[in-house]
Amino acid sequence: MSGEVVLGITVPGLPQPLLCPEQSEGWTRLRQGFEAARERIEESGAERILIYSTMWPSVIGHQIQAMAAPTWIHVDDVFHDLGSIPYTFDIDVDLAAGIQAAATERGLYARTVAYHGFPIDTGSVVALKLLNPDNALPAGILSSNVYSDRVETVVFGKAARDAIERSGKKVAVVVVTTLSNRLFTEFISPEEDHIHSPKDDEWNQKILQFLGDGRLEDTAQLSRTIHDQIRVHKVVNFKPMWWLSAVMGQHNRYTGEVLAYEPLYGTGGAVVVLSPDESSTGDKEYDEEDVEIFRGDRAVLGGLEDAGDASVPADSSAPAADAPILAAALADGEQVLTDTAPAPMGAYPHARRVGDLLYLSGVGPRQPGTNAIPGGPVRDESGTALDYDIEAQTEATIENVRKILEASGSSLDQVVDITAFLIDMDRDFQGYNTTYAKHFAAIGPARTTLAIRALPTPIAVELKVIARSGH
Repeated sequence: MSGEVVLGITVPGLPQPLLCPEQSEGWTRLRQGFEAARERIEESGAERILIYSTMWPSVIGHQIQAMAAPTWIHVDDVFHDLGSIPYTFDIDVDLAAGIQAAATERGLYARTVAYHGFPIDTGSVVALKLLNPDNALPAGILSSNVYSDRVETVVFGKAARDAIERSGKKVAVVVVTTLSNRLFTEFISPEEDHIHSPKDDEWNQKILQFLGDGRLEDTAQLSRTIHDQIRVHKVVNFKPMWWLSAVMGQHNRYTGEVLAYEPLYGTGGAVVVLSPDESSTGDKEYDEEDVEIFRGDRAVLGGLEDAGDASVPADSSAPAADAPILAAALADGEQVLTDTAPAPMGAYPHARRVGDLLYLSGVGPRQPGTNAIPGGPVRDESGTALDYDIEAQTEATIENVRKILEASGSSLDQVVDITAFLIDMDRDFQGYNTTYAKHFAAIGPARTTLAIRALPTPIAVELKVIARSGH
């Protein structure tokens, strides 16, 4: 049986409705809105609850909580005076793995995180404590990438929908967000709380009118109009709407219910419930591109908008998880930065095209996001030498090269020249050479291997690569 999204909910993430609702009439009404939303979840027959939180920012790719029973005592980093929030959550590890796999299939970089003490954000903690207080439903928590645009966010929402359908479960999805998001910059007494400005309140009311009418996709599209009229262009308010529309279905066939709208330390806090309803408003009002596969950041990778390859027909099959996702070829002189490879340590791109060739900056084994070194670092923080696995480091380095080439519109079999740097030629050449041959013996690029004293990070190997720019 195919799983489905049975309910969509928006909630604010600040801790006041959980920790001190009695201090403000508005905070009390928000707390009541949370309680009403919890009742709607129970009535929907949901078997899982999935949180997408704008208060869990990720920079490299998309992160998914996968610790089976995270246990901690949380204290909000701003409102720590309100007290601590002890929690233990029941996380659906299988759903987390399914979302990670589905995101990979759709061309995104995503990873699960599962270790004791991981700092679950305030918004996710507040949402789960109020909407799922007894862990009645196993949960999932997703990060919000701070740099992802509409295309990437929509694809991530579709990946979550894929995983939900494959799970066979009924799921209530929750986005943690404010409407207007301008917090007061000085502490206020609770009775003085109000929406930061009349203009913020005006746009909040427009958004709530759309949501109350069940016009979810129109709400997601409304960002274009608001961006034309506000002084500071931000997408943080609309990213959760893009994601919510993609995971629920990009249309307006919903019944909307605004359960609460109140000021929350200057922001617009709202609790809204959306239920699928085939008799409701209908198709979306606007018609922006509908994207199925993410093929890279179009602000970095050239040629994507002209080539039109950011959009794939809705009936196209997603590639297998191990199929390479190649970006369009770069324009001459264009640079590439990709979050699928470790971040550069200085002011340089991952790659640059010159003529028909791609020139890659030096690539090592560090892992994107964590900077972890497969096979272990060559020294600790005090400079003491450590044992390490050169074959594991070499394998990880070649994998990073592959990711950069694919993000640049090329591939590993297009490599024509490699310069390799080893910090210990006597110790490491044999292991490095054996691993290298597994990937490049058939391709046969030219190669030079040099012994050097050290590399900028505690790694043992680095590759400098030149490749053809085409597929």
